[in-house]
Amino acid sequence: MKFAARFLVFVLMSAFVSFSAYSHRPAGGPDTENDNRQIRFPDTKNYLTLSLDPHTHSSFSDGHVWPTIRVSEALYDGLDAMAITEHLEYQPHLADVPHPDRNRAFDIAAQSNEGNDLILIPGSEITRRGPVGHINAIFISDANKLVNNYVPDDPSDVLDYYETVTKWPAQAAVDAANDQGAFLFWNHAWWGSDFPNNIVVAPEFHIKNAKDKNIHGIEIANGDFYSEEAFQIALDLDLTLIGVSDIHDLIDWDYKPHEGGHRPVTLVLAEERTMASMREALFAGRTVVWFKNLLIAREQPMNELLGASLKITSAQYSGNSEVLEVAIENTTDSDFYLKNTSDYTFGASADIVKIARHDTTHIAVKTGKRLGKVKLEFEVLNALVKPKEYAKISLSTKTEVVD
Repeated sequence: MKFAARFLVFVLMSAFVSFSAYSHRPAGGPDTENDNRQIRFPDTKNYLTLSLDPHTHSSFSDGHVWPTIRVSEALYDGLDAMAITEHLEYQPHLADVPHPDRNRAFDIAAQSNEGNDLILIPGSEITRRGPVGHINAIFISDANKLVNNYVPDDPSDVLDYYETVTKWPAQAAVDAANDQGAFLFWNHAWWGSDFPNNIVVAPEFHIKNAKDKNIHGIEIANGDFYSEEAFQIALDLDLTLIGVSDIHDLIDWDYKPHEGGHRPVTLVLAEERTMASMREALFAGRTVVWFKNLLIAREQPMNELLGASLKITSAQYSGNSEVLEVAIENTTDSDFYLKNTSDYTFGASADIVKIARHDTTHIAVKTGKRLGKVKLEFEVLNALVKPKEYAKISLSTKTEVVD
């Protein structure tokens, strides 16, 4: 079977599997039986907490599903926003899915998203070999202006097309995206032959563009991988922290939400639930990355989110006991692991306690004597504010006595 025929069969099978999984979705969102796969984090005191996946692919570049499937998956995952970011220069399916208009994938997705609350963001992926690597540009107005396109004699010759198109300098593509007011971020910096040990070092291209404010963010989590070095580069170059799925196949295949998994996302702290407000928040660096139950952020947005996520709902002494029963509520999709750093010791548990997602956990605090108010201090062992540095949180409340 020729490649084109094999690919067509694969696309049809993927579409059938996806349609079977999502065809019963009502307009506007998922049904209740799938609510527990939705990504849910609380709004903070000052901002809305919006979930964004800014790096996805379809069969219009090297993905394996139609753009409509990406919309259905995002609705099922309860995302607030998603970007379609096809490779501009890497086009392995060009012979099967010719599209001289590089906005076509977004247009198809946008049409299928009509009537839904999902914010669909236009974007593209600028693709080069190292040291430039891959760069996503989102909030663009015309993808065609980001690539020096041409019509090849043999569209199935993927390498020839890539080599020809990438003769246009990467800086020209970056500049063209900035001319459209795009937000640009460096993708999976640790990939490729330049960093065979996955320990990434920022090349001059990215250092200069970061200083010139032409690149604004960097992925620190992509797919199955988190990079501590990329996190440090973000801090050194003042880049926004980004987490993405970079999905090519089905979310259900790669992240298994039906088994409790989740795609990596960027939680954006925005003033309003609009594309413009999300863009402002990304440029301002107000993001928290959620990756495999790990939260990663700068200290200020992390404190915003943690302050809204964990709270003491009751603190009671019973009878003549001087042991305080404290109930801590977790209003997020993330289990929290808290290490006690206060002067108190706990009964029935060690210094590390798990506060389960969307649940209330009770701990016994040995205060030594009855107190009118209590302050508990913790390190959050699955929340990083710097490489190897955990977030801290204080939970305070008045106490009461019950018979």
